[in-house]
Amino acid sequence: MNVESTNDAHQYLTFKLDREVFALGIDKVREVLDYTAITRVPKTPDFMRGVINVRGGVVPVVDLRVKFGMEPTPQTVNTCIIIVEIFLEGESTILGALADQVEEVLDLLPAQIEPAPRIGTRLRTDFIKGMGKTEERFIILLDIDRVFSSEELALVAGEDQKMAAQA
Repeated sequence: MNVESTNDAHQYLTFKLDREVFALGIDKVREVLDYTAITRVPKTPDFMRGVINVRGGVVPVVDLRVKFGMEPTPQTVNTCIIIVEIFLEGESTILGALADQVEEVLDLLPAQIEPAPRIGTRLRTDFIKGMGKTEERFIILLDIDRVFSSEELALVAGEDQKMAAQA
């Protein structure tokens, strides 16, 4: 085994949705914000909670729990908004994703990641990059670029532009 392969760990931000632990590649995460008031936007998909102001910019906020068929994210002291950058068809979109709580930044080696299972998850498996294994649990590694369809992101981006024009 060469030295290079032992140092190929990738960093993931772990967070909870309901009782399940998910993770995003740290390269997709811009920042994590405390929960803040979200301005509702009419006629948007159920999973879109609204928009927030991040340093003068309008950022759409989505509820991943709703997107994944769970109950909406309740507002608690641990609720946060993970600001992520998504690429779809060569376009970059910034959005906020609600999480029940953020846990930690975790290093996973390739040997600790298995392919997504075919059954037994609440998600379609095309959203999942793999399953991370630690000594105590499994972590669902999300492919955030594949969670939303191009049509859904066009809706989110369209509302984002409308809100920015009104500001």
